[in-house]
Amino acid sequence: MSIASTSVIQIIPRTRRGVELMLLIVAIGVSVGAYVNIGLTVQDKVPASTGYYAAGIGLLALIAHLALRYRAPYADPVLLPCAVLLNGLGVAMIHRIDLGLADGRIAKGLEPKAAAAPQQITWTAVGVILFLVVILLIRDHRRLQALTYTAGLAGLVLLILPLIPGLGVNINGARIWIRAAGMSFQPGEFAKLCLVIFFAGYLVVKRDVLTLAGHRFLGLDLPRARDLGPIGIAWVASLGVLVFENDLGTSLLFFGLFLFLLYVATERAGWLIIGGLLFAGGGVFAYTAFGHVQRRIDDWQDPFSIDGGQIALGLMGQAWGGVLGRGLGQGRPDLTLYANSDMIISSFAEELGLTGLIAIILVYTLIIERGLRTALGCRDIFGKLIATGLAMSFALQVFVIIGGVTGLIPLTGLATPFMALGGTSLVANWAIVALLLRISDQARRPQTPAAPVSDETIAIAVQKA
Repeated sequence: MSIASTSVIQIIPRTRRGVELMLLIVAIGVSVGAYVNIGLTVQDKVPASTGYYAAGIGLLALIAHLALRYRAPYADPVLLPCAVLLNGLGVAMIHRIDLGLADGRIAKGLEPKAAAAPQQITWTAVGVILFLVVILLIRDHRRLQALTYTAGLAGLVLLILPLIPGLGVNINGARIWIRAAGMSFQPGEFAKLCLVIFFAGYLVVKRDVLTLAGHRFLGLDLPRARDLGPIGIAWVASLGVLVFENDLGTSLLFFGLFLFLLYVATERAGWLIIGGLLFAGGGVFAYTAFGHVQRRIDDWQDPFSIDGGQIALGLMGQAWGGVLGRGLGQGRPDLTLYANSDMIISSFAEELGLTGLIAIILVYTLIIERGLRTALGCRDIFGKLIATGLAMSFALQVFVIIGGVTGLIPLTGLATPFMALGGTSLVANWAIVALLLRISDQARRPQTPAAPVSDETIAIAVQKA
């Protein structure tokens, strides 16, 4: 390797460090600015906790940046700032809703409940710690392929945990939580990560078999009947999550993720047709067999039939926000049920308007685009499938939750990544971003060129031949 090429390779990580650091400063500045603006609007003063908030978000972002640039210098410089921005804005909106709920309880002569924003910052710290663990311990994502079936078993166990008597708890009609040590956890968030690893490892080995075409129908090569087992198992498993845990969102995410990875691995459109038919059949069955699915569909079709319903209040808040929004701190998002968790996107749309909502969607789109770009640049099939699966898990989750909040599709119980109140989802999403960054470092790292072969070596090899 020449001196010039060596210098260029050394400059590239430094450039990425500079870009990422500048973007992080912008993300932290926007988040802290939103936090201060809320305090000035609602309380007519800068919040006393501004220093705690700014130091917490800034220090955590700096630690993540230093660890990433030390262990993965070629990693994508955009993913981490996007995650910090969404996380910071989420904490700011949770703080704003805390203030609204406290004012409402004081007006009724009640004591305000404990604020949720400090708790979310604590969970952010836990998420960044897990981010560091993934970055520091996983030096090469390809080693995860050896854990294919272990990850699959772990994902299955995590999905089943809420069904264990005495461990699982029913919250808001869904049995997707477990309670331990006085805290509640949602194991399905980590099951998503385990299942992506399992799907990727399984499809790397089986994709040649699954690519074989059976019958040709309407110009499409459909798979052979004996190869339909994997998608059938995924369909039955997703229905099982829906039936036993009343979790429509995770069921949709689980089946859609597997179907998309199956299509990417085989490039056979026939799998999409079969998956679409199975999805339609499962949807009809779920609507006719389960009351909670019927209620969600009915609420979606006529959200204003219920006085003070969650979807109706969210839609009215978004309509009140209009194009530019009421302004941070000037709306009433606290009137909407679960405004800081399931409906936090509605809260942003009310105070930042359609413009702010589109900006948030663009940040999510940027994360998805960088994840898919990482998949395209990855040199191994296993890494391509993991990066694709993680990016599409974001895409499906964002589409399902934003589509439900805006009335495009029925509302499900998925959490808005990085923004919604909830420790399990936040920590799991930090782990997903860390794994994406690890794969991107491997994909962007320059390959060491082969040593030049001398004429004498070639002549000796010719003589021996």
